[in-house]
Amino acid sequence: MGESAWGIAVATVTQAGAPLSYWYPDPRLGPPGPGSAADQGPADERVDPVRGVRISRQVCVTADLDQPPADAADAYLRLHLLSHRLVRPNSMNLDGIFKILPNVGWTSFGPVAPGELSAVRERAMAAGVHLEVRSVDKFPAMLDYVVPSGVRVADAARVRLGAHLADGTTVMHEGFVNFNAGTLGPAMVEGRISQGVIVGANTDVGGGASIMGTLSGGGTQVIAVGQRCLLGANSGLGISLGDDCVVEAGLYLTAGTIVALPDGGRAKARELSGQAGLLFRRNSVTGTVEAITRTGTWGGLSTDLHAGQ
Repeated sequence: MGESAWGIAVATVTQAGAPLSYWYPDPRLGPPGPGSAADQGPADERVDPVRGVRISRQVCVTADLDQPPADAADAYLRLHLLSHRLVRPNSMNLDGIFKILPNVGWTSFGPVAPGELSAVRERAMAAGVHLEVRSVDKFPAMLDYVVPSGVRVADAARVRLGAHLADGTTVMHEGFVNFNAGTLGPAMVEGRISQGVIVGANTDVGGGASIMGTLSGGGTQVIAVGQRCLLGANSGLGISLGDDCVVEAGLYLTAGTIVALPDGGRAKARELSGQAGLLFRRNSVTGTVEAITRTGTWGGLSTDLHAGQ
């Protein structure tokens, strides 16, 4: 049996009781202790007449994180555990989360049922205020629910709730971090970290670079990038990298890419997955993708830029 978790949520539901979102300010691992706040039932319900929603305090206890989430409250608790850095990506069961989470209109007023957005906008205009609809999605922006210490995020819309950002991580305007993915130490993210991908400390994901996940295309291989790696601008990665690796700018390295080896042999890139100290580049004369043993350093992250705050 896996680890348990619990938390007290500020729950937002429609007037009919359909779930919209759950905010856990202080989620906890393990079972709630005797006499804890978890013994209290729902309370403090109020109605937001503009959004047409009900807001209340609810307790959620998840007995086994190795089992799939049971409902939306359970799913939101798990996403909060990730963004609060209480668990690492790929360490608990998130099977079926897309079926459980509803589509929500994420607005400047808070979560709204998508079918009610027009009516909510009319009520907001009647009150003399402007309603901004930021997205219609199953996942909110992480920073609307969790602000991890020591991180910089230039565009909040680019990091989903359930992302795991370690202290010292910077996500620039075009960077993106999906749920159940993220960094394990200081990192520069100017590219895409897809669902399930883990990036090691002192690694730079260059501008426009993309690390493949498992949500589309039928992929099942979970990708990890080691420490002190550099993914060049507009590169792509479909295999894991060990520590101290570099992928040349513009090179898209899939699992099936044929790679020339230092000894004159050839191999598919998947056969090099997880190896440390490699430079992947395309020969500018022949067009052949090559893997060579790295020498020297690419410079590393700026300690001033990525120091925790």
